[in-house]
Amino acid sequence: MKILVTGIAGFIGYHLAVRLADEGHTVIGLDNLNDYYDPRLKLKRLDLLGISSEDINALQHTGDYVESTVYPRQLRFYKIDITDEEDIDRLFSTEKFDTVVHLAAQAGARDSVIHPRKYIKSNIEGFLNILEGCRSTGVRHLIYASSSSVYGLNQSMPFSESDSASHPASLYGATKRSNELMAHTYSHLYGLPTTGLRFFTVYGPWGRPDMAPSLFVDAILRGEKINVFNNGDQLRDFTYIDDIITGIISIISLPPTPNPHWDASAPDASTSSAPYRVLNIGSSNPTRLMDFISIIQKILGKEANIKLMPKQPGDVKSTYSDTGKLKSLTGFSPATPIEAGVKSFIDWKLSMIK
Repeated sequence: MKILVTGIAGFIGYHLAVRLADEGHTVIGLDNLNDYYDPRLKLKRLDLLGISSEDINALQHTGDYVESTVYPRQLRFYKIDITDEEDIDRLFSTEKFDTVVHLAAQAGARDSVIHPRKYIKSNIEGFLNILEGCRSTGVRHLIYASSSSVYGLNQSMPFSESDSASHPASLYGATKRSNELMAHTYSHLYGLPTTGLRFFTVYGPWGRPDMAPSLFVDAILRGEKINVFNNGDQLRDFTYIDDIITGIISIISLPPTPNPHWDASAPDASTSSAPYRVLNIGSSNPTRLMDFISIIQKILGKEANIKLMPKQPGDVKSTYSDTGKLKSLTGFSPATPIEAGVKSFIDWKLSMIK
């Protein structure tokens, strides 16, 4: 298939592009390479994909692209912002994708409290441009990144896709829930098959530097204090990157169809009479934040200097996924043990320091 991966220079986008290209798909990647975190990490990921920063800097027009040297004639990169309607329309009409995996977004629940307009621009307006591109060119399956943040104040554990997601705790969570509602509208009005994947605390090699695993490891190695919010009384459903990628891959060739058993008088939020669904992808094995830190300490052989902090605006106390629907549909459920995943992540971190 020819597959568009938005946010290809990001953590999940990079890993997905590698897997798709290795499996023989044609991958078209786009990214705006913004500075939400150090763009040099994004450029390093692209470099591993055979997309050099020199070639990116040499691009003259938004319609130009860089061909991969690692996956020649199979992977190419466009430097495009999803909020640019004209560029997105041109890309869709030129490339004619079979499938779209939309990962580009303004990430981070806490930052959305401080910079709300960035989240509306990227996550709402940008997503609308992707939906319009899919609708106008007959894309067969749109898969997009939702988030466990949609569950917000819901404390009915484990989180099920059929549960209410009407009380977000952050604007980031609200934008992701909005994406699900927008996708349903396009599925209902235009028959566009859409799958929203609710990711749960993704970690692993090449992970984002603003996420807890990176912040904790970096602080311990430097002998600095770790700020642990909500006084450490948090549970997170940490999910290893390889499991996330396998989950995405498993769903690509399974576009949703209308559910003939969907009952409008008692609607299931995870499915519809339209070709629409949402699915959790998580480890279904939540870990206390203090236990997560203990695993890092054991692997590094160094003690953490912990500073307990109050709960931050936009944070939720616990996340815990029910992945029964994903397993029933694909036969797959994430299974990487937390100790093995953290060891792999730390090995990568240490290799980057050398």
